[in-house]
Amino acid sequence: MRGSTPARPENRLAHETSPYLLQHAHNPVDWYPWGEEAFARARTEDKPIFLSVGYATCHWCHVMAEESFEAEEVAALLREHFIAIKVDREERPDVDGIYLAVTQAMSGHAGWPMTVFLTPEQTPIFAGTYFPTHDGDRGAPIGLLSLLRSISEIWRLHRGRILDEASELADKLRRAMRPSPPTALPQLAITERLVAEIDARADRRWGGLLPAPKFPSSVPTRALLRHAVRTGDEHATDLARQAFLAMADGGIYDQVGGGFHRYSTDQRWLVPHFEKTLYDNALLIGCALELHQVTGEARFAEVARDVINFVERDLSLPDGAYCSGTDADSDVPGGGHQEGWYYTWTPSELRAALAPELGAPDTARLLDALGVTEHGCFEGRNVLTRPHVVDEGLAALFVRARPLLLAVRTRRPAPARDDKVIAGWNGVMVSALARAALALDEPEYGDRAARVARVVLDRMRTGDGRVYRTMRERRARLPGMLEDHASLVQGLLDLVEAGGDPGLLGELVSLERVIAEHFEDGELGGFFQAPDDGEELLTRTKPDWDGAEPSGNSIHALNLLRMAALFHDEQLRERGLRTLQAFGGVLSERPLAMAELFPALEWAHASPIEILAVADELAALRPLLGPVRERFLPTRVLVQARARDLERIARDVPWVRGRGPHRGQPTVYVCRGGTCQLPATSSDDVRRALAAAAAT
Repeated sequence: MRGSTPARPENRLAHETSPYLLQHAHNPVDWYPWGEEAFARARTEDKPIFLSVGYATCHWCHVMAEESFEAEEVAALLREHFIAIKVDREERPDVDGIYLAVTQAMSGHAGWPMTVFLTPEQTPIFAGTYFPTHDGDRGAPIGLLSLLRSISEIWRLHRGRILDEASELADKLRRAMRPSPPTALPQLAITERLVAEIDARADRRWGGLLPAPKFPSSVPTRALLRHAVRTGDEHATDLARQAFLAMADGGIYDQVGGGFHRYSTDQRWLVPHFEKTLYDNALLIGCALELHQVTGEARFAEVARDVINFVERDLSLPDGAYCSGTDADSDVPGGGHQEGWYYTWTPSELRAALAPELGAPDTARLLDALGVTEHGCFEGRNVLTRPHVVDEGLAALFVRARPLLLAVRTRRPAPARDDKVIAGWNGVMVSALARAALALDEPEYGDRAARVARVVLDRMRTGDGRVYRTMRERRARLPGMLEDHASLVQGLLDLVEAGGDPGLLGELVSLERVIAEHFEDGELGGFFQAPDDGEELLTRTKPDWDGAEPSGNSIHALNLLRMAALFHDEQLRERGLRTLQAFGGVLSERPLAMAELFPALEWAHASPIEILAVADELAALRPLLGPVRERFLPTRVLVQARARDLERIARDVPWVRGRGPHRGQPTVYVCRGGTCQLPATSSDDVRRALAAAAAT
């Protein structure tokens, strides 16, 4: 974990668990964590609050810390005129989300580090993102020192006006964030608008959506593929396929060690912002698996396996869970830090690593195919790409080269890890591993998913069954948000379908009950981000935007509809439909804003296929499930069961009752809309049964 200058005395952040806050524990700034102690002092001393929000693997957060928060001149101004609060956005997404919207409204852009000035009552005065220390640095018209002096002077001389304006702005924000009234259930025709909006922004040459910077999440692969399968729209598949392959072949993908970086700074997916996060990679595993099932192309399965290997190698923790991510920066020879140095290469470094094994001629061929030049593409160094590794000979060379390069790179100082465990992100990874176990016929992935799920369920829950947001060094803390609970439910659903412990069905019901009791909007439908008994903030938001992560509402709308089909529970279905209705206006007016809600919309209008696979032992089902693995069936529920567990499972899943192995053989039952196919005891029988059910 990267840290601040250790020679200085510790400040209050030294007692926190967040790696980001601990990075600032030796700043000369008199930091407070977010909380009543800071607010009370602000009220007592009648000082405005300086709020700084970031996260541990953020490059520009490090830049601002080293330029400004390590500077005594800045620290002195903050101590004299402000109460300084530092927030890890990954620990407090509720706080971050509110002031991110404030920053967007006040400055026209938002991101991290985020800099917000507040009244002691937490209403915003001024907001921006990164500020250099001095006016004119990095081309900025105003630096942090000038901004601090200006805000303190305005606070001293024009307090009444500032408070009135802040109150007015807070009222506007509350009105803007107020949930909209529900609509009728949106119809599937609305997906045509989503696809048209994506198509209008599509980058025909490089894939993805314009403009740069380009984020993997900006391409709603899941929505595109479901629309394509339902309608036969091959162009929708092509949009998703082209974007994913461009990313997987580009510099945004770590061609040596696997895994996706956070985003591309350019249109070509060439130079990334080099941090890697667990949630990005878990989500992209799911996209790769679905593309593999839709297209049948082995490249997507290869990427899914490669990303899983990266996560296991670089993000796994001794307790079995996964940490949050790796930094963009690393130490460099001669001292200091540099973004991307760990991942980039000079031609001479590459030749030294490869030529002894591959030979000089083949090394030269490979470097040319990987886009390597003497001048490089980033800080004089090369980001490796592979769009030109097209023939079998070059592909074989690349396979031989990767472990050689990884061995050399492993000897470099590695980027720091943010080693906190986030419940929701681990839930997304449980989902990715469970789905990979099924789609790729890799039971080991299912074992890993079960391991992670047990860590969260056993070590990150309160006495009443709620999920904590974070855990570090076995210390779980902070109330879990909607997305933590919903993502864990999603992961458990996928783990059950992959043949997980039937006891997980009870955990599903328990977690969903927590969401219903503490997060649901009983009046208008949908769900709030923070629990009903959580800290009172500027407003209580109901997430209606899918950003780098899907919103908790998009996740849980689909959970409810899947659980309704699994448990034959009409109340769950009605609540899922109410969630879709709660955001009907967003889907109609801004479909790309909640593109991850469209998979739930597909479910709402579908008649799900029910699949039961039963045998004396689960391993005997693997040959039979080949047709289920190879076919993309986005609106189906699957139960894998040992015959001796059927009665236990039937207490929650009534439609499995009475369906054991047919004539003692491993058997698959396929039903839809009350109509069942004949029991299938061969993979050909299963394939025919699925085709017949899909046609009904």
